[in-house]
Amino acid sequence: MKVLVIEDEIGLQQSIRKYLEYQGYVCETAGDFVTGMEKVNRFSYDCVVVDIGLPYGSGLGIVKELKEIKSKSGIIIISAKNALEDKLTGLELGSDDYLTKPFHLSELTARINAIIRRRNFGGSKITEFNEIKLDAEAQRVTVNEKTVDLTEKEYQLLEYFIANQRRVLTKAAIAAHIWGDEYDQVSNYDFIYTHIKNLRKKLIDSGCSDYIKTVHGTGYRFTDN
Repeated sequence: MKVLVIEDEIGLQQSIRKYLEYQGYVCETAGDFVTGMEKVNRFSYDCVVVDIGLPYGSGLGIVKELKEIKSKSGIIIISAKNALEDKLTGLELGSDDYLTKPFHLSELTARINAIIRRRNFGGSKITEFNEIKLDAEAQRVTVNEKTVDLTEKEYQLLEYFIANQRRVLTKAAIAAHIWGDEYDQVSNYDFIYTHIKNLRKKLIDSGCSDYIKTVHGTGYRFTDN
């Protein structure tokens, strides 16, 4: 998955980039309106995160440009201004979400993931992968129409795996996505192994194939081949 961050505050820009790369995203950056416009016209992105207040122009102009060129990128506006007018303008122009500074990186990432997930699954609240079915609204999982009793974290893990099927997900990426800022406080990722072990066992016991593959020294891949 490829994300473009258009933000002129270099410290924030690099923090977002580093955080997203921890989760396995390819992240490009731009520090002003001109560079941002050039990149959205030359390259395709799964999501564009754009600040409203940029040197040489407004981020709203980039949102408008993305819509005029019929880009399929998800769009999140960030701004230091908690102004209703800016928010409404951005949404009217076609942005998917709006986030006011300051914000937690885990919150921004959660919104990026939600937008990309909706794009990947066509906006449907029901997600299917072979014999597995996830109902996002009810937070319910079934295997061959049989309900599987998962904890909240196990459900989030499975949803994350399916949304990123066939990609190698590092332990750091999984920890950052599921546990957010909390994962900075841990010294190792043994707890991830425990959660994945429990999730795998519940799925297999319900008659599901074992799709969770260990990539030694790196993390995990969810795949049927």
